Amino acid sequence: MNANGNSRPLIIPALGSIYQNLGQLSETILRVIAGVALIVHGSGKIVNPFGAVGMVEGLGFYPGVFWSPLLSVTEFVGGVLLTIGLFTRPAAFATMIILAVTIYFHGIVQGQGWSGSEKSILWTAILFFFVVRGASSHSVDAKIGKEF
Repeated sequence: MNANGNSRPLIIPALGSIYQNLGQLSETILRVIAGVALIVHGSGKIVNPFGAVGMVEGLGFYPGVFWSPLLSVTEFVGGVLLTIGLFTRPAAFATMIILAVTIYFHGIVQGQGWSGSEKSILWTAILFFFVVRGASSHSVDAKIGKEF
């Protein structure tokens, strides 16, 4: 096994230590960017948690007065938790479910296919990564020594 963590030899072996050293940092950067983006995306909803009642009812989630605040809190708080790396897996899972619903809504219900749901597909894939991997060593989860 080489420094890159796999059994394939590197074309330029000297890059192995660079890849190994940047591995944890790259995961941290991806997690923080994803978390901050979710905070930004959810901040409007958290200020007006009932503002998405019509949208969630349009997706078939009734009563909207229950689901709209839940959506708001999940996006915003999930983003905060991802950013700091606390309860990373549950936060990623909850936000991943929300984005999977948007894939269904845009891609299937509205018939937009890939063109209407590509961002949600990308977000779902990123969040799935953190559901499976958890946070890196640069996280609150790592500092407390426990994670889901």
